[in-house]
Amino acid sequence: MDEFKLQSINLQQMENQIQHNTEGLSSSTMVLRRGQPFTILISNEGRPFDPMKEKLIFRIILGPLALDVPVSTFGQPSLTQWSANLERSVPDPTAPRGIAVSLFSPASASVGVYTLQLRVENRRTVRTYLFGQFTLLCNPWCQADSVFLPSEELRNEYVRNDFGLLFKGSSENIIARPWSFDQNEKGILDICMKLLQLSPQHQADMGRNLQNCGNPVYIGRMISAMVNANDDKGVLMGKWDGDYNDGVQPSKWSGSGDILRKWAETQFSPVKYGQCWVFAAVMCTVMRALGIPTRVVTNFNSAHDTNKNMVIEEYYSETGEKLSIGKDSIWNFHMWVESWMKRPDLGQGYDGWQVLDPTPQEMSGEFFRCGPAAVKAVYQKRVEAQYDVPFVYAEVNADVRTIILRDGKILSTNVDKNRVGSLICTKYPGAMRMQNITSEYKNEMGESTPRTLNTNARSSEGANGRMTPQGIAVHLQLLRAPVVGENIVFNVNITNKDAVPKLLKKHVNAQSKKYNRNPTGTFWEAHDDVMIGPNETVTITHEIPFNNYMLKETEEDYLVNLAVVIEDVKSQERVLATQEFSVRSPTLNIQIQNEYVVINKQLVATVTFTNPFSIPVSGELTLACSGLQERFQARLTIQPRETIRVPVSFTPRMAGAKMIYTSLVLRSPPIILHGFRTINVQAA
Repeated sequence: MDEFKLQSINLQQMENQIQHNTEGLSSSTMVLRRGQPFTILISNEGRPFDPMKEKLIFRIILGPLALDVPVSTFGQPSLTQWSANLERSVPDPTAPRGIAVSLFSPASASVGVYTLQLRVENRRTVRTYLFGQFTLLCNPWCQADSVFLPSEELRNEYVRNDFGLLFKGSSENIIARPWSFDQNEKGILDICMKLLQLSPQHQADMGRNLQNCGNPVYIGRMISAMVNANDDKGVLMGKWDGDYNDGVQPSKWSGSGDILRKWAETQFSPVKYGQCWVFAAVMCTVMRALGIPTRVVTNFNSAHDTNKNMVIEEYYSETGEKLSIGKDSIWNFHMWVESWMKRPDLGQGYDGWQVLDPTPQEMSGEFFRCGPAAVKAVYQKRVEAQYDVPFVYAEVNADVRTIILRDGKILSTNVDKNRVGSLICTKYPGAMRMQNITSEYKNEMGESTPRTLNTNARSSEGANGRMTPQGIAVHLQLLRAPVVGENIVFNVNITNKDAVPKLLKKHVNAQSKKYNRNPTGTFWEAHDDVMIGPNETVTITHEIPFNNYMLKETEEDYLVNLAVVIEDVKSQERVLATQEFSVRSPTLNIQIQNEYVVINKQLVATVTFTNPFSIPVSGELTLACSGLQERFQARLTIQPRETIRVPVSFTPRMAGAKMIYTSLVLRSPPIILHGFRTINVQAA
């Protein structure tokens, strides 16, 4: 009885994870947050623990780094370094004898997978016991942590929420795309930790990298590079053309879990393929898993300024065809993430949301990555602030110079200062709708000007770069939001500003395009003469049949560049108006049998869809639920105008707000349809 002998160890994983707000995360280890104590129970046999006769020393191991932390029997835990304090010498209710020790990690501790040992020393012996491993994450609940977020509502949205919406399409016809972030699914956190361990920085100097992993600025910069596979063992390979036969077409992904699991299962080989929304969504998953508040952001009309002159040049022919000239481009939309953190490296005033962009566009410090760029620095045009503020500033603020060419000669130019960054948005906290955050990026946002260009070889440019106004005005007007399977109907409105009649030539041109590049060939055009009276406005309606723009490759949304050129036959004056818009896919509807959903009780969700096409369609239907790894799949054939109803039974395994999401990949026409429904799963 005169010897203290350690009998068993209880890490109290469930109790500690509830206290640390990590109970939803799944890992092979206990998951904790830094800057917060956790309690371990130690049962012993023999005599009770006597601090005068033996010492208890914890050894905290992270890779090649190790720290000895002696157990103190008095005083308060340190807030700036690892510490261990004896909580009580009262017997554990589950064991005859026991002590409770509270371990405390500083709020600046490195994120990583730690090994915990205990050394028991007395005058005669030294015994070492292995307690196991724990994963330590950032702590947005802790005021001392540099990722502290003071709102519980925002912490739930940007850290714990495992589903969301991605906004695609065009600013005039926004498409809300459901996405399952899956950070709570089995094994996903462990895979996210691998990004830190497989990075080039870790391979070059493991100890230094692990020490730097206490800094979310460093972590964000590293993850931004590791999500793409351009120059490391990253997760995703990007591809922007139509040949995806050796991988997955980006629009077919619906969640991050499948991508991260595939990366791990293939010995960390790049997953094929991603585009900007896939890169951003996967990075959002990783950052939320690591405890850093993160949201996906869409920038509509996003500039890619390759020559860094803050001007994007666009070229048109005199008949309204957009020309593929130059390397600059405007993406209809581009997605990145914002992560919440302090920026002591920038001085006061730049804490908060930081832009991080994992889509491989430009090199930043020897790797394809971008950020973190403080949103406040972008707003203030502090282009010298680290990291990559000039690139992000140009994405939301560049001017657009439209140039009309004839036989290689510039007829005229026009500058639009409002088109780029016309709408910057994210998902609204706690709701499945859009939040407009444009004002957080843009210091000054004027009225959006119509994209109309007066051209006359004999006229001169005004001081603002626009052509001197002439006697003809024109603009385009979509009569309804275009949907795949329906005709595109629009008006061309022409106004004669002069008191004399005119003979005009009208050239209308429609081109298909990818979201991140200039249009390809013309798929529909109309050319005719128009007589217009003095001071008259003429409206001409056009209709583009679905057969003219039917998709050739699988897409979930289809983009069109529409342009009209009006030419005054007598004066040779030309006027250009253009509009880019998305043709959205039909949506799937999800109905729930019982609105009161309880954990571990079977639920029936019914997917409903009416075939709007004049031909039978066939494809594969998938239904899944966030937080539920199982999914339902079925092959369907649907007759013209037929309505199908597919009931699916599944059992929710996690309480809280969840999203049921479904997709239907059709072969002809080759489109992808989506639908989603949120449910609130009650605890039993």
